[in-house]
Amino acid sequence: MVMSQTLYQLLGQRHPGCQIDVVAPPWSQPLLQRMPEVRQGFSLNIAHGEFNVTARRKLAQELKQRKYQQAILLPNSWKSALIPFMAKIPKRSGWLGEMRWGLLNDVRHLDKQQYPLMIERFMALALPADAPLEKPYVKPALRVEDESRQQAVAELQLQIDKPILALCPGAEFGPAKRWPEEHYAKVANEYLRAGYQIWIFGSKNDTPVAEKIQQLTQKACVDLTGKTSLGQAIDLLSLANCVVTNDSGLMHIAAALGRPLVAIYGSSDPSFTPPLHEQVKIVRLGIECSPCFKRECPWQHLKCLKDLQPQLVLNAITELAIE
Repeated sequence: MVMSQTLYQLLGQRHPGCQIDVVAPPWSQPLLQRMPEVRQGFSLNIAHGEFNVTARRKLAQELKQRKYQQAILLPNSWKSALIPFMAKIPKRSGWLGEMRWGLLNDVRHLDKQQYPLMIERFMALALPADAPLEKPYVKPALRVEDESRQQAVAELQLQIDKPILALCPGAEFGPAKRWPEEHYAKVANEYLRAGYQIWIFGSKNDTPVAEKIQQLTQKACVDLTGKTSLGQAIDLLSLANCVVTNDSGLMHIAAALGRPLVAIYGSSDPSFTPPLHEQVKIVRLGIECSPCFKRECPWQHLKCLKDLQPQLVLNAITELAIE
């Protein structure tokens, strides 16, 4: 969802004044609300894999009344193409995907070598077929209102009188993306001694990870896992002097907020979905079995992360010259 903002930015550049609305899952609405290019987000409250033709038809009728000129589909699924088709939107663009002939009438054939990056595959749909993408590429840039940020600080009773090192130690994808808690704790302890406060971000699923870090830092960190909404997490991350994170959604959010960022890679590869920001240090060992793209280590040793020592991350933070 963060990377999709590159498409909206490019559409705005090519068609000044165009109105962009986005159909997306309910959880993503706080992200869309912080993208100035998006006029409105429509929530598609349908579980992954669920058909629910009634809900799709209802949303299609609402969209039909708005008389859109074009629908651009980022998912490649057959089901995702149903709503624009039922809404009778004249131009329906997307990659071929799951046999979508008829549902799409502006069908593109993806050349993965031509477009190795996810953002390239998104942005290409803003252009006529086979038109070249011009560099430098636009980058996601979320907008945070100061009032919203102050409200989040007040509601969670946080202090902002010290510099903030944000840790994002979770990864919904699985353990093979998670740098060990004891490594995060060593980084946290180093910056606690330097006078920083440490905020730990994540969902409630990441709370056990945060608790382990807390045990190793004498509970000196601020554990925000499971305590913030997505909107609050975005607003609070915008206050961080530096963010240390696994390859996760919060990594992309931090990059789109322009925060100095250390991104830790284990089983995944930054060549497809890298954090899109200049002030980034990517830390990875690149051992012979990585990237494997598995949720759990196939060899049960997780060397790509366990052997990645905290000093490498501390060095990366130093190189970022954070304030």
